[in-house]
Amino acid sequence: MNTFLKKNWPAAALLGLAACQPDLEAPRADKGTADFSSYVAVGNSLTAGFQSGGLANFGIETSYPAILAQQFAKVGGGEFVVPTFGPEQRDGSGYLKFYGINTLGSPIILSPGQSVTTTVAGESAPRTITNNPADYKFAFTGQKLPSGTSELTPFNTTQPNNLGVPGISVLSADRTASAIPQIAGAAQAYGAINNYYQRLLPAADRGVTDYTTFIGRKNATFFTCWLGNNDVLTYATNGAVVEPTNPFSGLSDTTSFGRGYRNIVRTMSKTGTVQGVVANIPNVTNVPYFTAVTVPTIIAGIKANPNIPNAAAASLYIVTGTGTVREATATDLLILPASAVIGTPSAGSPLPVGIGYSATAANPLPSKFVLDAAEITAIQTRTNQLNAIIAKTARQYKLGLADMNGFFSSVALGGIAINATANNAGFIRGNLFSLDGVHPTSRGYALIANEFIRVINTTYGATIPQVNPNEYNALLLP
Repeated sequence: MNTFLKKNWPAAALLGLAACQPDLEAPRADKGTADFSSYVAVGNSLTAGFQSGGLANFGIETSYPAILAQQFAKVGGGEFVVPTFGPEQRDGSGYLKFYGINTLGSPIILSPGQSVTTTVAGESAPRTITNNPADYKFAFTGQKLPSGTSELTPFNTTQPNNLGVPGISVLSADRTASAIPQIAGAAQAYGAINNYYQRLLPAADRGVTDYTTFIGRKNATFFTCWLGNNDVLTYATNGAVVEPTNPFSGLSDTTSFGRGYRNIVRTMSKTGTVQGVVANIPNVTNVPYFTAVTVPTIIAGIKANPNIPNAAAASLYIVTGTGTVREATATDLLILPASAVIGTPSAGSPLPVGIGYSATAANPLPSKFVLDAAEITAIQTRTNQLNAIIAKTARQYKLGLADMNGFFSSVALGGIAINATANNAGFIRGNLFSLDGVHPTSRGYALIANEFIRVINTTYGATIPQVNPNEYNALLLP
């Protein structure tokens, strides 16, 4: 069985570490009224330990549930099984790597197998950089799921305690959530759609067992539930464009979400008899995926570009959610992949300067790379509505509520200092977010674990010690 062991990461490998402060005398660790003998975590990629666009052992082993279980063990917590990959497949589905900054100031981030020819800052000539797949220990079986995605190596032991599934939403987790047959059917068949869920399921359950049924098989004495993010995030990261082939790509409606979320919590809490903490949905537009590439910076670069005719009159033009073509403004949010599209050649365009660049509206950036003001408002409004459902459900089943919306909003606004080390929501140098701009680093997950511990201590009269986030990785330097 794969159990979690805390890793002591080399200090030299961390970005921005400061010396640890002397430990102050802490109160004796106590579980209060909680029972951690069988802790189970349900959730999505944030629960699984997803980092930099992939799921690998280093992320699974420093997921916030694994960190929580480590601290629960100090007050009598039981064994916590995490679904790691074998040593020869430790890189799982693979992940992004950071190769430095180019001369234009953009980060060089490549997925496995991707190459780019660019000039690295400090070098005089361009060169080709490749993220070599041979450098990874992947966990793919070579087969395909019915959905067409690559099959990951199954976790062939007992059902683990960390049941986080990257990509899952409330609508895709519970077949009873939506009254629309297409969505309900896709939720029931989710094990044949999502390779991360498939690897946790026994063979007989793949494609026929929804997530709520699966997690209900665990007899927990304590649980955490962090679901709902993807009920808004999937839509937001696709520039508020619904994918016709993905029934879960829109903003989840409140009726279906409420029905599914209550069923999930009722299942895990055994109708209110099992203790736990649920977490709400952060404002997704605060993460680097939506803040790293800014309209003012792009426009300034266009106007200073000597290769653009009449550059001073040029700007960035976008397509809004309603199909209107206009000049981008500072209130528009560009998604992280937009940086690789803006300025690239466009088929059929008479303009040699690339997508988005123009002194007119002739070659705009497609809507899927932009959130305009109306789309941002819709996403934030739905987030607040779903969070109200989460809060009401927590009260109904007498559970603790971790306000991750408030926590991440405060981090985005002013950052957070850890033993004199500055951390914030900035991309790459902020320490807390990984290279995909959405998921935390191991240090970010340690902060999340501390938020859960704070709520647990308050709700259940416990004195579980928090961890020192500086003992966990930020981003590795190239």
